[in-house]
Amino acid sequence: MRSSGPEKSAIVSQGKKQDCAGFRPERVAADCGDLPFLIRRDGTWMYRGSPITRKPMICLFSTVLAREADGGYMLETPVERGRIEVEDVPFVAMELEWSGQGAQQVLTFRTNIDQCITAGPEHPIRIRHDLLSCEPTPYLHVRDGKGAFPIEARICRATYYELVALAEPGMVRGRSVLGVWSCGAFFSLGDLPPGCGR
Repeated sequence: MRSSGPEKSAIVSQGKKQDCAGFRPERVAADCGDLPFLIRRDGTWMYRGSPITRKPMICLFSTVLAREADGGYMLETPVERGRIEVEDVPFVAMELEWSGQGAQQVLTFRTNIDQCITAGPEHPIRIRHDLLSCEPTPYLHVRDGKGAFPIEARICRATYYELVALAEPGMVRGRSVLGVWSCGAFFSLGDLPPGCGR
């Protein structure tokens, strides 16, 4: 292959100067605005209104999923970034495996993209209650976002019932609750009715 001659030499020499100076030009990802992606509440990824059926592609997209400080979701690569719509949270925790008892108990969830996440101090479980029905919806912290809002998985109903079966009474911030242990951390699933303490 023919050398580009002086042009190539100039680029190489410029790169060497930057290396010697310890300088790296910061690359800013191009903002593509809103992208035609939607993640439904059940974990289905949609592109232009049609479901993405290839799981390896969904897994690939999930690796470049980020959450902004304002709570919005982005697909972000080193060169491009764009906002996508998420109905609830991006992932669903489908299965649960557990071992041990009490504070030594370990709860490991498998998500809809086959990612295994062990609940604990770095991956807490939280419960959100519907304002009208008071129905609980459990979530698992998957990874941090860029601000206060994490990327989470919704724990599916069947798996939530498994958690309830493992629950035991405990105290959280002075309240009697029913909760579960994992990796030395206790997570509340809900308040205990009066008179149902230890």
